[in-house]
Amino acid sequence: MSVYEKYILPHLIDLACGIRPVRRQRQKLVPLAYGKVLEVGIGTGLNLPHYDASKVDQLWGLDPALKLHSLATKRVRNSGLSVELIGLSAEAIPMPDQSFDTVVLTYTLCSIEDPVAALREMHRVLKPEGQLLFCEHGQAPDASVRRWQDRLTPAWSKIAGNCHLNRPIPQLLREAGFQTDNLETMYLPGPRPLTFNYWGLARPRHQAAHTA
Repeated sequence: MSVYEKYILPHLIDLACGIRPVRRQRQKLVPLAYGKVLEVGIGTGLNLPHYDASKVDQLWGLDPALKLHSLATKRVRNSGLSVELIGLSAEAIPMPDQSFDTVVLTYTLCSIEDPVAALREMHRVLKPEGQLLFCEHGQAPDASVRRWQDRLTPAWSKIAGNCHLNRPIPQLLREAGFQTDNLETMYLPGPRPLTFNYWGLARPRHQAAHTA
């Protein structure tokens, strides 16, 4: 791991993911978490101030680079939540089947090496009636913007922690067995190749079929 990846990149990501438009996205979603909660890609802990502590019994935070994120440890101490940090990747979540009421996923799928494998693991550890709360940037609807995403991603991923600008978030969710209850989309302020957002609530498809 380079000096850039170890000491500089975590702070750059914390800065970029903490800007006001992104905070507003977090505020829409994270307070809906309840019960036993798994946050995948907890990073520097930017979601922690947005949880409703009265609804969360226990929070597990998963991130393979957790040991690099001293900011996460500090934010855990200030959160008022019971938090257990796990320094592992989402492609193999070290928890039993149907362990969680809620999985929270914000600005994480872009950098996971195998996003479908990770989402299938999230599906596995969710209870049958559980919810996946997600907010991700990804593939834009406009062809001209998509072309720029495709051009920029090879270089961008090398300097931005494996971040891919062009991942088709709804398709990845479907491939992993999720059905979205309320998918919303918009461009956030900023360069369009970087700022098209998807967010909403998804449930395991077997649950959606049962309740339909």
